[in-house]
Amino acid sequence: MIDKKEFLLQSIIKAYIEHLEPIGSKELKSMYELDYSPATIRGYFKKLGDEGFLAQEHISSGRTPTNEALKQYWIGKLNFPISGVNIKAMEFLANKIGLTVILKKEKSDILQNIINVENRYIILEFTTFVVNIKFNQALYKFLSDFLQSSLKDIIKISKDVGAYELYSSINYTLQNSDFDIFNYKEFLSLALNFDFDEFTINKFLKGTILDELKEGLYFDGFLPQNYIGICKFCKINNEDYKMFVVGELSKDYEYFFEQIINF
Repeated sequence: MIDKKEFLLQSIIKAYIEHLEPIGSKELKSMYELDYSPATIRGYFKKLGDEGFLAQEHISSGRTPTNEALKQYWIGKLNFPISGVNIKAMEFLANKIGLTVILKKEKSDILQNIINVENRYIILEFTTFVVNIKFNQALYKFLSDFLQSSLKDIIKISKDVGAYELYSSINYTLQNSDFDIFNYKEFLSLALNFDFDEFTINKFLKGTILDELKEGLYFDGFLPQNYIGICKFCKINNEDYKMFVVGELSKDYEYFFEQIINF
């Protein structure tokens, strides 16, 4: 059972996400019709502030949750699988809320054949698409050992061994048919404000960042301190996708996921 202090912390976080302004004890009591007196609430606010979960800009102002409080809140709230989502609702809400959403179809292709075209090109035939690259004897011999390997394995292998033409060609082909990014301007604003390098920006805008991510939440160290990245698998029109949602910690991700699932 949730204790009083944790309940009040979750309540002020929820209120802050909804209103995006400092929340006072009287406001919180009124918003949620709490049984606690404003004085009791202020006492818990003080404890939560001492523990690093609430901040107070001025002595007379209300409290705001810290980045650490918001991170812990989302760790508790976003730990759920999702199945079918509505892509139109996703695009609409990404713009409405101020999020960037990167989508990439999870391909289950197999490398079915490798063809040497007169020592000039190598053609790699996957289940649903074809890639051609310049001929290289060592690479041709190397790849021949990976017939019937999955597309995921070929992408990883090509990156690991430095076969960047192959890696780029596969991703370019997939990007043109199986990749979407919604509200990319929000991400560009983030990238410019925090001086992301060109290589990192391209990984996001071309979707290759998704090749590196596992399902879960990503915080500082990967993104700036007041941002969160949420990687989830989902289905769109009964096809498997990987989704990466990026935005400020204070955005309403509960509302976002509820709407794209239940639209």
